[in-house]
Amino acid sequence: MTETVLHKTIYLKATPAQVWAYLTDPDKLAIWFHKPTAPLNEGDYEMFGAESGNKLMWGTVLKADPFTHLEYTFTIAPMGGATSTVKWQIEEVDGGTRLSLTHEGLPQGGEAFGLLLSLDKGWEEHMARMRVSLHEG
Repeated sequence: MTETVLHKTIYLKATPAQVWAYLTDPDKLAIWFHKPTAPLNEGDYEMFGAESGNKLMWGTVLKADPFTHLEYTFTIAPMGGATSTVKWQIEEVDGGTRLSLTHEGLPQGGEAFGLLLSLDKGWEEHMARMRVSLHEG
């Protein structure tokens, strides 16, 4: 069986520094994703619902190279304690930035397919909110 991996890429009319802020700054993360208690730097983190205040995800930032790469472990309650890895790659392109997501190490098998569908849809919705905020903000 091959590993289950989600890949997403979007293009943003923003600088790599602006995109980096949206990936690491608690107030900017709250706009499009979930709000951490502190900026995402190497070490443990927790993220909470911007409206509910409920703890939604947690893990460890493994790598934080400003303006180019962010990598962290990712755990949510529906994963039953399993840990996956999220990798963000930021690349400057003519006119803006290409942002790529790789979410790997996800649960496999038929019983995990519903979770995979949820994560796939969730990342698309979150990244769309980031795009709207960066382009209209």
